[in-house]
Amino acid sequence: MIRKIDIESDEFQTELELTKQFTNKVCEEHGFFYNPEDDVNESIQMGLTRNKLIYGKRYCPCFMVVGETQEEKDKADNRLCPCTPALTKEIPSKGHCHCAIFCTKEYVDDVLAQQTPQSEEKKHSLGLTKKQCEDLLLKPEVNAAEVEALLEARNLGFVDFLLVDTREWMEWIGGRIVGTDYLVPTTSFYQSLEQIENKKETPIILYCHSGSRSAYCQRIMLSSGFKTVINLDYGIMTYQGEIVAGE
Repeated sequence: MIRKIDIESDEFQTELELTKQFTNKVCEEHGFFYNPEDDVNESIQMGLTRNKLIYGKRYCPCFMVVGETQEEKDKADNRLCPCTPALTKEIPSKGHCHCAIFCTKEYVDDVLAQQTPQSEEKKHSLGLTKKQCEDLLLKPEVNAAEVEALLEARNLGFVDFLLVDTREWMEWIGGRIVGTDYLVPTTSFYQSLEQIENKKETPIILYCHSGSRSAYCQRIMLSSGFKTVINLDYGIMTYQGEIVAGE
């Protein structure tokens, strides 16, 4: 069953405020800066809040939380914000954590310097041939521009595939890619997967916020007999096409 969290409830809003205080403290203690894109920060803060309400801890919202009991979750080494890989590897080497909320000043300055009208233009063209679309559906990963092109091609009848959102219900109603066919949240993955158990022969493209949760789900689905499962490499955060909100 898909768990629906009311983001307008007093419980969620109170916890969200505590989460914002938490991320502020992380920035202060480590000398980090927030991402210059406010919607990235808001999305991650809401995801941290969601995980705190569900699991009791602020697990990284860009990764699937593994384990049923707390002991199993601890053994699975789930990422707890701010996670060790972010502090020791990602931020020092890339300038930002995987979820991109915590950044170095140098990274933020670089992003702001590149935010010109030219950089905001779409760097791809739609209108792929039927053969090009079929070839894309053979890849283990596709990028956001390719997904947009494939959706256009599907509307034209060139190819057939399913687009599946592996984020949570609150993320789904907040904004999803137009053309998404199913919501299969990672917190109820196995139960929600029953919706598409009879679609194992149809190519399926998965996405989440940054590509990590969907990559995890991709491995599970392939091992469960789904023939073709493709991951949107960096998730909806890179998608420039049409987004729709609401249920």
